[in-house]
Amino acid sequence: MPKGESKKSYLQEIQYVKTVTIGSINPNVPFSDKSRGRQENFLNRCLSGHPKGIILSKDVAVGCFQAGEHSFTLERTTYHVGFRRKPGWLTDESGGEKA
Repeated sequence: MPKGESKKSYLQEIQYVKTVTIGSINPNVPFSDKSRGRQENFLNRCLSGHPKGIILSKDVAVGCFQAGEHSFTLERTTYHVGFRRKPGWLTDESGGEKA
């Protein structure tokens, strides 16, 4: 949010919201550190690129699974990032990035 601007007036100007997911709760799909890094880089670009977005809210989903005697927990966080206008570096509504 730009300096000297009230939060309310900034939020009224939000025209585009992008959801950015970090993590996975699907135990059947392998999730690597490289994948997590790409997701984190995308979120950072949303928050520091032009136009600069702000986090409006976040959702956290947790999955607990049992495999034999072992139990494990997976977590997925979805951030809702608001922009005054749609960033030009987003290609479509599905959120694919331009190469």
